[in-house]
Amino acid sequence: MRLPGRIAAAIEVLEAMAQTHRPASEALRDWGQTHRFAGSGDRAAIGNLVYDALRKKASHAYAMGGDSPRDLVLSVAVRDWGENAEALSTGFADDRHGPEPLTSDELTRLTAPSPLADVPDYVRADVSEWIAPSLTRAFGGRMVEEGQAMTGRPPLDLRVNTLKSDRDKILRALKRVNPQRAPIAPHGLRIPAGPREARTPNVQADEAYLKGRFEVQDAGSQIVAILGGVQPGEQVLDLCAGAGGKTLAMAAAMENKGQIFAYDADRSRLAPIYDRLKRNGARNVQVRAPEEGALDDLIGKMDAVIVDAPCTGTGTWRRRPDTKWKLTPDQLALRTGEQDAVLDQAAKFVRPGGRLVYITCSVLPEENDDRVSAFLQKYPAYSCRPSQQVWGDVFPDSQAKPIFTQHGVLLTPASTDTDGFFSAVLAHA
Repeated sequence: MRLPGRIAAAIEVLEAMAQTHRPASEALRDWGQTHRFAGSGDRAAIGNLVYDALRKKASHAYAMGGDSPRDLVLSVAVRDWGENAEALSTGFADDRHGPEPLTSDELTRLTAPSPLADVPDYVRADVSEWIAPSLTRAFGGRMVEEGQAMTGRPPLDLRVNTLKSDRDKILRALKRVNPQRAPIAPHGLRIPAGPREARTPNVQADEAYLKGRFEVQDAGSQIVAILGGVQPGEQVLDLCAGAGGKTLAMAAAMENKGQIFAYDADRSRLAPIYDRLKRNGARNVQVRAPEEGALDDLIGKMDAVIVDAPCTGTGTWRRRPDTKWKLTPDQLALRTGEQDAVLDQAAKFVRPGGRLVYITCSVLPEENDDRVSAFLQKYPAYSCRPSQQVWGDVFPDSQAKPIFTQHGVLLTPASTDTDGFFSAVLAHA
């Protein structure tokens, strides 16, 4: 497929998303299944156009005077991919698989300088208007900068499984894709995102992955797993383990010594953990399925309880940009209620002298500091460890600095070159 056909396909995918309200990943998969003539390079290019359009939907729509799929994809092709608008229109006319040639209004908008004056901050930050006050609470005068950092393409981050290998060995094993050492995360590797139609390498087909020597995990997720401070020999409850990404990172940090109890209230989310544990050689993890009384024997006995709480996922907008535009105030309120409930549940498992580690992949203060404040008011036996001290103890030589909030450490694409994560360590007296 040539570029006009790829642009037409991206418009088609976005139109299908608008009609069916399905996630971008599912819409792209469905398109690929019904257009089997498209090669892997075509599918990668179409996916990049779709995701790039969603990452900067507000600013592209502002520049084009509309937010139709055609408006968004045309703006991406010219403003982000560097295509010439006149040449693009000519190419459309010469390709029967391409879109209709540009209208005079489209040509004018695409060749005009990017509008700067009087553009609202929420447009410049590429977020919904209603959420801008929350982001301003989080970032103050850096809200636009932080929002723009969340519109970039994310890298592919890997975590070396130190139970089976080390970073130098995996660097050599993956030399075909030129990985780099990830920032901050001591066992992380990074494959930067490419421009335009660049494909992300399928490292999960590599022998080293199949043998459990590394996992795919964002560097931010690796960092917050370390900030929990788990040590060999400890008794740890991972209360919202999900598919086990942080569980595996903690098992490696504990050198297979001690015990991690991996639990999740959603059985389907927990299902992948069994194969991952086996592949990684993590022998100090006991999975507790969501049955009545499954955790009763752990009450008041845990050195650490890890709460990777359900959240809006605002910190992962680079990877899942469609969720940015679907989020509503009601959904945020629902999540904060769930977070309070899971913190209430977690508190009963921490032994005196132990700690509760609260984690989200959100950058919103409603889900982060506000939830910790509410917890501390309700449970006076707990106190929050100073976030700068927590960070300094774990990463004393790091040049990158996160955002230190009232109660925790906030990672963001702009501050730490990772996805957005929040972590607070709450000590039980």
